[in-house]
Amino acid sequence: MIELHTPDAALFEKTFRTAKTKLRNLIEKHPDFYPMYTVAGRWKHEGEPWTRWCDGFLPGMLWIVYERGLASRQSSGDNAWWRDQAIRYTKPLEARKSDREVHDLGFIFMSTYHRWFETTESPEQNDVLVEAGRTLALRFRNKGEYLHSFISEESLFIDIMMNVGIIYYAALETGDLELMDIAMRHCLTTRRVLVRGDGSTAHEGLFNKETGEFRMQSTHQGERGDSCWSRGLAWALYGFGTAFEYSRDARFLQTAEACADYYIEHTPADGVPPWDYNAPGPLLVDTSAAAISACGLFQLARLSMDRVKAVFYENVAHKIVGSLCRHYVATDAEEWEGILKGGVYHVHKDLGVAESVMWGEYFFLEALDRAMA
Repeated sequence: MIELHTPDAALFEKTFRTAKTKLRNLIEKHPDFYPMYTVAGRWKHEGEPWTRWCDGFLPGMLWIVYERGLASRQSSGDNAWWRDQAIRYTKPLEARKSDREVHDLGFIFMSTYHRWFETTESPEQNDVLVEAGRTLALRFRNKGEYLHSFISEESLFIDIMMNVGIIYYAALETGDLELMDIAMRHCLTTRRVLVRGDGSTAHEGLFNKETGEFRMQSTHQGERGDSCWSRGLAWALYGFGTAFEYSRDARFLQTAEACADYYIEHTPADGVPPWDYNAPGPLLVDTSAAAISACGLFQLARLSMDRVKAVFYENVAHKIVGSLCRHYVATDAEEWEGILKGGVYHVHKDLGVAESVMWGEYFFLEALDRAMA
């Protein structure tokens, strides 16, 4: 069970400055490079990408820095530099609005074009978001009622809960009821087949392609098909909260809170979970799961109908961010190029284990930004 402590504003500010330094070093040392995970703390390396789902996280971080600069009235010259870099790394992603090879268009575009659009309200950025949402919706299978993963048409990933938001967004921007129906049915199916009664989650669901009948829970990332992979739990916690925010369907809020309660009850006192709650020792943490969960808990604190519960969720989120700042931030820019140590990409493929991972970096910066609000 996670123990609570008073938020440390000075620590959060100091860590944000460290993050800015590391980001500046990254884009100056490896210009126009979109990293995924470190090897021995270094971003630029040879290695198997598995799938291209991380390209939005670096520019997304640059947008967060720019937005915080606006909020804190940072000097216009310095902040203009961050905006220019954010645009520089965002624009090359536009072509992927039609990418049908991945189920991760929400990750790619909500962290970039959506943040860009919020600063400009330009139809040009909004059009990209809408098209990306329409493209993701093409993965929907009527038999089974789900958006299929990049693995196969029989496969549903819990990760897609963090991407379905861009379909909701496109539906609301255009008034397209078919898009809204696809997003709703995907979330209801995911809730039914991947979220268990205790609030834990499975990574993957497999369906009969011909009939749409659900067959079994499985995994590519977790310890077992019936285990609870912590990053998947975090995707569900944050993703169902987002689904509720777009749809106002109370079932999604209930599911997000169930996932949050499982996280809080089963995570160690410092708020940083094991990579899989059912994995045998020795303990291997995943700080990226902690960062994602902190963001989801901040969101639930804003959305929950129970104000006592909302305050509790906010306090837990602050605790998680504080633990990450104190124990996992890499303070030496030369020896470790990433911001957040202790992330996990893929244990079974031995990719990015106990390293910095780009989604961990992005969601940590997002959580840190919210903690300083």
